[in-house]
Amino acid sequence: MPKKRVIVPAQKLDFSTVKYQQQTVQAPHLTGFILKLFVRIIEAPIIGSLIISFMKKKNKIVEMLQNTEIPEKPMFKPEFPPQEAEPSVVIVDEEGKPTDRVESALKCLPHYDPASYWSEDPLPSFRYWKIRDYAYAYRSKLVTPSTVAEQIISVIEGCNYHKPPTPLLISFEAEDIRKQAAASTKRFEEGNPLSILDGIFMAIKDDIDCTPHPTKGASTWMHGVRSVEKDGVSVSRLRSCGVILIGKASMHEFGLGTTGNNPNYGTTRNPHAHERYTGGSSSGPAAIVASGLCSAALGTDGGGSIRIPSSLCGVVGLKTTYGRTNMGGSLCGSGTVEIIGPIASTVEDVILVASLVCLFCHHLRIQTFWDHCDWGSIQSFPLQWFNDVHSTDISDVCEDVLNLLSKNHGCKTIEIVIPELHEMRTAHLVSIGSESLRSLKPDIEDGKGAELTYDTRISMALFRTFTASDYVAAQCLRRRIMHHHMEIFKKVDVIVTPTTGMTAPKIPPSALENGESDMQVTGYLMRFIIAGNLLGLPALTVPVGYDKEGLPIGLQLIGLPWGEATILRLASAIEELCIKSRKKPASFYDILKAK
Repeated sequence: MPKKRVIVPAQKLDFSTVKYQQQTVQAPHLTGFILKLFVRIIEAPIIGSLIISFMKKKNKIVEMLQNTEIPEKPMFKPEFPPQEAEPSVVIVDEEGKPTDRVESALKCLPHYDPASYWSEDPLPSFRYWKIRDYAYAYRSKLVTPSTVAEQIISVIEGCNYHKPPTPLLISFEAEDIRKQAAASTKRFEEGNPLSILDGIFMAIKDDIDCTPHPTKGASTWMHGVRSVEKDGVSVSRLRSCGVILIGKASMHEFGLGTTGNNPNYGTTRNPHAHERYTGGSSSGPAAIVASGLCSAALGTDGGGSIRIPSSLCGVVGLKTTYGRTNMGGSLCGSGTVEIIGPIASTVEDVILVASLVCLFCHHLRIQTFWDHCDWGSIQSFPLQWFNDVHSTDISDVCEDVLNLLSKNHGCKTIEIVIPELHEMRTAHLVSIGSESLRSLKPDIEDGKGAELTYDTRISMALFRTFTASDYVAAQCLRRRIMHHHMEIFKKVDVIVTPTTGMTAPKIPPSALENGESDMQVTGYLMRFIIAGNLLGLPALTVPVGYDKEGLPIGLQLIGLPWGEATILRLASAIEELCIKSRKKPASFYDILKAK
């Protein structure tokens, strides 16, 4: 009989005794024929269960969930202690129209100087066109939405002819884009644009409803069992402000992967290096923004699915506080770890989109960035965890940024420890796995399981082994780990880490046809991600530099519940410090072409 492991109540844990323990995921790397064979074996009734049980024991999952006495009560969704209001914020009217919300957000941004972008002199460094640049170009009659639409349509239609193919969208209708753009162009001709977002092009991840497109979750069959009658809530708000929706962006099937690999529709390539992954699961949205096709996109994040691809593609991605966004009209609407959030090329564009897609029942407080800012705020980083990366390029670049913050803004940084990181990863795995299985199980049992990609089938085989007691134990860990983080936040304002433990991994040629399972890569990509999802905390990635191979590196900021304004303010300062080092991706399309 295994010896029961007993842990002290969270309130009695002495943080000074906590030691960081490096964890390597114990699982084989599989592609091609070996991947297909492995799936057949683990789906077999007896031997499959034995193999998965062995792997769970090797990764200490059984020890944590079944052989540990956890004193805390379960917390089945994130519960937050009362929070003080952030300083210097604007309260957005909960009942306000979407257009009014965007206008409130716009007033919080710094003054827009068109000369900085539209002068004849070349810019000192590469910069993306922002939403306000498009708005200026439309209002100044330099271009029209219809002109820009033709540029985007041309690029999208040509992507599948690239060698190798670079799929960005799963569902795309050129005439629908032209129709939306013509309506926007007419509004500008009549002098009645709906908002600053009128004529702005955005892509929607394929697990969020957006008419007239089906929602497939990047699978081959979901659209056949689930119809789309109307836009999801977030998409409806965007459309009401004049946003032009270009289609459904590629993703890892049902969001159950971190690379973006998808043999169903083709694997999206990283705009900075075509032989590398974008990261997942919001692979298409991040690649579309990074390549310059759209200023922003909507993604979902249940285990880093916004932040991982945003980091690997060198753009900004925001995972909001749990409960902040309305998940209506999405495949992940009833879970406790996943949210809808924006991916954009700049922090200010994330703010403008977030002002629309977020709920305001908890008062979305948009930071007035340059008024009354306390730049002496303490930012913390867990040193050993911070440095546990695949390449020291990542930790070195991120540490340099913290030094710049200290030098230029007086930010104080202190080293912290975060207890029970492995327990947090296990609790998240059981939570998201159980919720995903519950969502897909009726269709799987109806015969659709054999149509899933091979790596998704591996995930489902694992998820089916989680018991009710495993799930309850994971929720007990969730309460415990929430306590640890709230204790840390009594001393600091923001927890800072690299976003990912590695830069964009290479795509094995053998992974293109049948997919890939590489849990060690997943472990590196998710190393710093989980607190945002399991605990529902707001978290954001902002690009801060590149490794020696020229691949983007992101810095992650994790804030207090409802603390989006704080991390957005800090991200804006970081963006300004790093803007001169930003590089044009190898695949970049100057869609505006108005200079």
